Amino acid sequence: MKQLRVIGIGAGNPDYITMQAVKALNSVDVFFLMDKGSSKDALIDLRREICERYITHDAWRFVEARSPERDRGDVDYTSAVEELNLSKQQTFERLINEEMSDGQCAGFLVWGDPALYDSTVRILQDILASGRCVFEFEVIPGITSVQALAAQHKVPLNRIGRSIEITTGRRLAAGQVSDADSVVVMLDAQDSYHQVADQETQIYWGAYLGTPDEILISGKLKDVADEIERVRKAARLANGWIMDTYLLRKP
Repeated sequence: MKQLRVIGIGAGNPDYITMQAVKALNSVDVFFLMDKGSSKDALIDLRREICERYITHDAWRFVEARSPERDRGDVDYTSAVEELNLSKQQTFERLINEEMSDGQCAGFLVWGDPALYDSTVRILQDILASGRCVFEFEVIPGITSVQALAAQHKVPLNRIGRSIEITTGRRLAAGQVSDADSVVVMLDAQDSYHQVADQETQIYWGAYLGTPDEILISGKLKDVADEIERVRKAARLANGWIMDTYLLRKP
């Protein structure tokens, strides 16, 4: 039986790797890496650094595959994501069928945690349901950018007895947010914090969390929103990519 490990590798700092993840890394024969283009080579380099640091044997290898891209034109978002995941499913099936033998173990190195805004587990479940591949898989949790954000700003995610919502920039911009006291926003490409009505709201923003390029800004929206937008645009231009997360807390 083929074995797969979906390993959460944390939010950018190799020290975020858990002991469970280290054990899983050392059980893998081949790691499947999804190449997202030269602008995101740093994401591949970090995965290589993690493997070289923590694996104690030489019987492992990398196999890279071009990652499909989502259609970002004037299309329905949900449909575009479904098409993207179908393309990824086809790529995963090819890798599993062609790049590993029965009895071997393959690993997917997932940024952050596999359960939070990542489709690897969902895609593997769909592959098993299709019956075109036979394998068993295990999921190893990782430290998310949400946890790293709170740690770096030295704040708790929640107030005592109050709720938290984790949402996307797209939903925040559309006003689709609950009345949660604290809201964590991910995947915001449109600076949607500008849409928050109460500009007294506190924001804790972080980009490239856990990496040498880490940037942190906090304050009331009315005081720092424009600064965040400016810094974010400059960082994206300089690096070719950006991963950022922020916490909004009602006054």
